[in-house]
Amino acid sequence: MSNLEEAITFYSKLFGAEPAKVREGYANFAIVDPPLELVLIEGGQGGSINHLGVEVETTAAVAAATQRLADEGLGTDGEQETTCCFAVQDKVWVSGPDHERWEVYTVLGDAESFSGNERCCAAEMTTEPLAVKSSCC
Repeated sequence: MSNLEEAITFYSKLFGAEPAKVREGYANFAIVDPPLELVLIEGGQGGSINHLGVEVETTAAVAAATQRLADEGLGTDGEQETTCCFAVQDKVWVSGPDHERWEVYTVLGDAESFSGNERCCAAEMTTEPLAVKSSCC
């Protein structure tokens, strides 16, 4: 995590919650819904995470997340009925402070292919938010 304050601001907006604990160079989020423990430690550059996801129950929940994130001033990029990881999904993407990509998604059904979407699981992060280079199957 290169900038802890920036990360706290982003994750507070993303999850609609404040950290449970903040210390010098450290923040801990204990999210109830969806259940998630997220620890942020300041120092260094962003890691090699491909992307992170939060699965919700319905397309309406994806739409609600999209609106909430946009209201928080986060850039969103939505997709409907896209194929990713052998599933058809509705989703919205946001980029974190170190350009890590997050998706809020719901699974609509099974798919025959791993990915029909260039931004799906095999995408690599770039230095620009929401921009990816495809190394897709």
